[in-house]
Amino acid sequence: MASAFDPFRKFVRVTGERDDGFVEFDFALGEPELFAEMMLTRAAFEDFCAAQNVVVLDAAGTEPASPVSARLNDVLNGGPR
Repeated sequence: MASAFDPFRKFVRVTGERDDGFVEFDFALGEPELFAEMMLTRAAFEDFCAAQNVVVLDAAGTEPASPVSARLNDVLNGGPR
């Protein structure tokens, strides 16, 4: 049986670290599969994770689920950095 949706449970999955010091990551509320792509400096990212009390997910499964889905970074920049 699936657990109930909990909007207070928060998830982060790091998807990349840029040469300019920014961390690219997915942030999700309640369900890790429904996320927003975000980017913060390393220090701001660490503060954000601590303040939000996130569950950190591993990077596995960051590829698009189907050929018609894509990450915003892939669309804008021609692929992951």
